[in-house]
Amino acid sequence: MRIKCFIFSSCFLFIFALFGCSSLPDKVEHIPARIAESKSSELSKLVDNAQAPEDVGLSSVFVQEHGFDALAQRLALTEAAEHTIDFQYYIWNDDMSGRYLASRIVAAADRGVKVRALLDDININQREDLLSSLDRHPNISIRIFNPSKYRGSKSKWLGFLTDFSRLNRRMHNKTFTVDSSFSIVGGRNIGDEYFDLSNHINFKDRDALVAGKVVSSVEDSFNTYWNSSWSYPIELLSKNKNSETQLPKSDIPGYSNGRSLPLKKKQSIEYLISILEQSTWTKADFFSDKPIPEDVGDTDKPKDSAVRISTLAENAQSEILVESAYLILDKKQLGKLLDISKKGIVVKALTNSMASNDLITNHSGYAAKRKAMIKNGMQLYELRATAPLCIDSTKDESKCSPHVPYGLHAKTLIFDKSIACIGSFNLNLRSTYLNTESILIVYDKKIAGTIASNIERAMSGVNSW
Repeated sequence: MRIKCFIFSSCFLFIFALFGCSSLPDKVEHIPARIAESKSSELSKLVDNAQAPEDVGLSSVFVQEHGFDALAQRLALTEAAEHTIDFQYYIWNDDMSGRYLASRIVAAADRGVKVRALLDDININQREDLLSSLDRHPNISIRIFNPSKYRGSKSKWLGFLTDFSRLNRRMHNKTFTVDSSFSIVGGRNIGDEYFDLSNHINFKDRDALVAGKVVSSVEDSFNTYWNSSWSYPIELLSKNKNSETQLPKSDIPGYSNGRSLPLKKKQSIEYLISILEQSTWTKADFFSDKPIPEDVGDTDKPKDSAVRISTLAENAQSEILVESAYLILDKKQLGKLLDISKKGIVVKALTNSMASNDLITNHSGYAAKRKAMIKNGMQLYELRATAPLCIDSTKDESKCSPHVPYGLHAKTLIFDKSIACIGSFNLNLRSTYLNTESILIVYDKKIAGTIASNIERAMSGVNSW
């Protein structure tokens, strides 16, 4: 018994000593950068030329259903950038697409473009030296959101033992803005599986390329997070401040069917012009949650994004379509679902099956609530990992083999086929109470109807159970 107590005490003292060795820098108080007047650029001229007089005050919206479009548009904006690139992401993978897009952003910085990158700490892992090296570029600034005080890829998780309430709250927002003219918002992170390039799993996902009025809201949101006391300059966190890690070289991502990515400025401008010609000028709003509150343990109230979505649901007249990678409702939400269904409103939801889900823990949480959601009026559909829809989505049959599951990562709600909500918000408890999220709300029957048709097709028997 004494030996067991000694071992336990020794382990406890070791962990206590380990915790005592690390701490975060004092809370950062940023001096908000003065918001300069937007400078004219080729991108701003593209938007001005595309906007008819009757479209003033509206936003251009182009919905991205395919991974190729998602990567190509980010690359086109990067190649065309003249002044600024601002982005925030939950995940930026160290894979072919992640490295290649990063290399083009560095090339933009080399020609004088000011780059601000805000990344959530949860997925930084072993890339801190690389990010620190990039941060030393005179035109690149990198901040890490809500970091652990333990910076090693393994020891980082020790922080959850003593600081769980804070570290359990993550920045799930995803935005990419160039020259104050175009933004990409929605559900995609940066990585091969979001761009139809993975040999392990590829996702049905969705985001939107926007221009016009709504871009200023995206910029305001980014600046709020950038200036938050939860955003730490990576130079304050890195232990290897003098490391000179080079950005790994990456080949140009290759797609089947002879598709190519925009690699030069002229080609990028032409590509963006073609997208603007296909875009819809309409009313759109962008919302994001406030950065984490000082009281990190206050998780009882739904966040602003959840309240906005709930209000849209309560005002629906006939139908609500849901596409959510992770789907878990609590008791209050189940009650609201029952109230909505009693009004005769049809609620249909597409989520992952166990075979298509990349996070089994999330599926177990969903499975525990499945009967209750059905009982309270929700019609549930689960995406097949071998859905034929994969081939149309990826346009590459090799990415849809039995060994490469097709999963759902999109986060979209359609209300009465009139309002579309595209963003980072999953209909689950993390998005409702814990993570910060961002959503684009588009008030347009054409756009909402087109997305609804896409979701309903995915719900068909050949694609879902």
